[in-house]
Amino acid sequence: MIVDELPLSRASVDRAAERRGDGVQAALSTSTTRVLLVDDGAVVTTVDGALALVTVDEAQALAGAVATGDASSGAEVHGVGGRELGGREVGGHADHAGASDVDAPDAADDAWLLLGRDDEGTTFLARRVLGRRAAPPTGSASDVLVHAPASADEVPPAAVLPPGTAWSPLRVVGAALSARDAGLATAAVALDAWHARHPRCPRCGAVTVSVQAGWVRRCVADGSEHYPRTDPAVIMAVLDEQDRILLAHAAAWPAGRWSTLAGFVEPGESLEHAVRREVAEETGVVVGDVEYRGSQPWPFPASLMVAFRARARSTAVTADGVEVLDARWFSRDDLRAAVAAGEVVPPGPASIARALVEDWLGEPLREPTAW
Repeated sequence: MIVDELPLSRASVDRAAERRGDGVQAALSTSTTRVLLVDDGAVVTTVDGALALVTVDEAQALAGAVATGDASSGAEVHGVGGRELGGREVGGHADHAGASDVDAPDAADDAWLLLGRDDEGTTFLARRVLGRRAAPPTGSASDVLVHAPASADEVPPAAVLPPGTAWSPLRVVGAALSARDAGLATAAVALDAWHARHPRCPRCGAVTVSVQAGWVRRCVADGSEHYPRTDPAVIMAVLDEQDRILLAHAAAWPAGRWSTLAGFVEPGESLEHAVRREVAEETGVVVGDVEYRGSQPWPFPASLMVAFRARARSTAVTADGVEVLDARWFSRDDLRAAVAAGEVVPPGPASIARALVEDWLGEPLREPTAW
């Protein structure tokens, strides 16, 4: 199955859900606890391609230094995305002061996430680095920070991090991480994105606070609990009678980037129907048989990619011109030649799209060394 070949799908850490009710206090006071730093789809890694796991005290000092841009600072961060959890104002709006029978945890609780533990008893936490990058403007897409590279003034100075470490986007380094590190980083990135995007109660608009070790947000006004969301999306290798694969170039992608078709599942829709609908909407190709091939968490910001191989009943291609600017059929020889010539930039090695293409191709894609 494809799923066995996807780094972001593998994990060797027990999530320890039964310990979330105790919060992170026990883990914070244990000397064997190890912490990764996470922010906006990126984690801190070492030069040899592993997560930079540090002690609790080191994580506190580094997080404060990154947020202030001062390598000598150990200042704690008490705000979340520019807001004070214990204060009276959040994002410029008054809280429901006095309306809550729920005690708000200390503001620092919003920064910690319990990821799990391994067979040796080591507990793993994530420390959110709050305020490293400015919040996106109102009206921006929810994943704008994931896809837009940080500007020079948003990237913290190298001196802030320990020598030999750096901020690494999970999208870039995911395929190179070990099973344990990929599992930890994927959970951390997904939870960090959820917390950043859900500071308020969807029922009443009041502030929510992090509880259950970062896996639940509770409204301080009505006490309702809210959980991390996962948006299912289908992604498919569409093949015709000649066993050619249908690849597309999306409007949002840089020149030369081609990949398999994908799209979100709509309410009340089966996965198989979503495959057929998305292919028809974006390319006009009619799909018949649909075969499940695997799945992959895709925390950019909160998707689960469910992969299929689909058989086309028609071959005429008409790109919709909105989401997809171009789409065409590739034989195996066509794709090998286009990739070798640099005319086609395939999906990244951490993605299930790449696994789908290589599963069809029967071998790893050989990309130009200049990439």
